[in-house]
Amino acid sequence: MSTLLSKVPTLIALLVFTSTQLAAQQPVLDDYIKQAFDNNKGLKEQNFQLEKSMLALQQAKSLFGPNVSLLANYTASKGGRTIDLPLGDLLNNAYSTLNDLTNSKQFPQLKNQQVQLNPENFYDAKFRTTLPLVNAEIYYNKKIRQEQISQQQAAVNVYKRTLVKDIKTAYYQYYQASQAVGIYQNALQLIKESIRVNESLVKNGVRNNTAVYRANTEMQKISADINKAVNEKENAKAYFNFLLNRTLTDSIELDESAAQAALQIPEADNNLRNREELQQLSRATNAAMLNEKMQRSYLLPKVNTFLDLGAQNMNWKFDSQSRYFLFGVNLQWDLFANRANQHKIKQAAIDVQSVQTQRENLQDALALQLQQAVNNYNTAVLNRHAAGEQLSFAKRYYRDQLIVYREGQLLYLELLDAQNQLTQAQLQLSISEASLQTAAAVVEREQAAYPLH
Repeated sequence: MSTLLSKVPTLIALLVFTSTQLAAQQPVLDDYIKQAFDNNKGLKEQNFQLEKSMLALQQAKSLFGPNVSLLANYTASKGGRTIDLPLGDLLNNAYSTLNDLTNSKQFPQLKNQQVQLNPENFYDAKFRTTLPLVNAEIYYNKKIRQEQISQQQAAVNVYKRTLVKDIKTAYYQYYQASQAVGIYQNALQLIKESIRVNESLVKNGVRNNTAVYRANTEMQKISADINKAVNEKENAKAYFNFLLNRTLTDSIELDESAAQAALQIPEADNNLRNREELQQLSRATNAAMLNEKMQRSYLLPKVNTFLDLGAQNMNWKFDSQSRYFLFGVNLQWDLFANRANQHKIKQAAIDVQSVQTQRENLQDALALQLQQAVNNYNTAVLNRHAAGEQLSFAKRYYRDQLIVYREGQLLYLELLDAQNQLTQAQLQLSISEASLQTAAAVVEREQAAYPLH
């Protein structure tokens, strides 16, 4: 064990060198990742949310500009309050005197009038233009929308990085499943050759049927293992194609260099700043602080201006007398709300503290996850080396046992045991390589190291 541990630094250095040599030789896997970026439905949903946030920002910006509305109303009424105008009582006596003095009828007799207050057959149509002059809520709302866009952009990158890890993991699983099928098929060929040899020996009277029966039993077992491995391969293919939003049965190009490459692992403490999850919460903190400022802005007045251009008259008349314009400035200054605004400010301040605490907890959790990922990677390196040594021993053991068996000095069961050890060692090496690459993909994810652009 001490000898194995002493080889770890050399092995890691070799893997790092190999990764730098093969980094430019993985176009197949990188192309698959690009396809996923273009076609993955979950990523499309994240992009929809980003586009929605951008439109929300444009909406917030539009509040600074003028707003033009067409307003119109028509009124028809009967009854209601009236105003009495006693014109006859006031003027008829004077008019009668004037007619007597002038010996004429120039001044007619008037009737008392009763005018209805509710307008009858009245219309009012106008274009109203409003423009905010002072409004802190609009200003802070735009700033909050900007932070939300950055937050959603970080969310898209978080999804991308997880997608990259999932694609690489699925690719390595498919690669390992393909290798397992090949290993079992090779073992099956060895068993078939063993059956052929033993049957020949039985015909020549050298051996009995026991070895033949045992070999046939082993052949059926390996056939079942092949069926299981093929099923796992097809499932891995389907999941990989699902991530790329392709037909589940589409073929996958295997790139041995991509499956064998290892990643160089930088220092863990130097990479947390690249995590988009922290950027998300940083933006969320900024948005919460802006919301607190917006709640405090109730102390500032709101000033708006407006301009009405329209016409109003009775009986649908439209002339120079019915047209009008009206210009004005509105001031709204909330002076008392029974401490409702203070409560909103306190709620906003709590939101700021909550998001800040979430960010601190997340930073600790990410550091833990990264450390665990590095530890798992180092363990995978050791396991890969051990699996390689195990396969080397299994090959030599099988070769030696085969020589002894051919000389007639070994039972077939002992040869079969050596063959099974060889098969299992080959499978273990394949599994350890896939585990190593999966662990490297997890470290890459935890470090946010994969270039997204």
